[in-house]
Order: sequence, then C-alpha cells, then structure tokens
Amino acid sequence: MIEVEGKIRKWGRSLGVVIPKDMAKSEGLKENESIKMIIAKRENVLRETFGSIKFKKSTEEMLKESDKDLYND
Repeated sequence: MIEVEGKIRKWGRSLGVVIPKDMAKSEGLKENESIKMIIAKRENVLRETFGSIKFKKSTEEMLKESDKDLYND
C-alpha cells in the first residue's frame, strides 16, 4: 500500500487523479488494473503540518521584530 498526494484534474467530462510512475511501479500497478482508493480532502495543510501551536507573541509582534531585524530600524 502506498500513500500518494496529488491533484484532481479534469479529464473530459470526468475528474482523474494521476499516480506518479515511480510509485505505481514500486507497487506493481499496471494500466487498466482495478484498484481501491481512500480519498481524504486536505482541509488545512498548515494545521496538519504544525498542529495547534501556541506562541507567546502575536503574529503582528513577530512580523514587527523580523522587519526590525531585516531593515535595522
């Protein structure tokens, strides 16, 4: 079993998902072969990646600090 991230693309009047060739090869998948897929829509990629991190400073405060460091003001 493999996990693949991809984009849904229009294919005629349908939608399709492309499986990268190297991943298909590693699983021994062939053209016209039947497969089963589990589809999960990615809702909030940032939250999935970083979780719900609590920062001590607000975003605005962090941006002001980075601007100060960047522009030496």
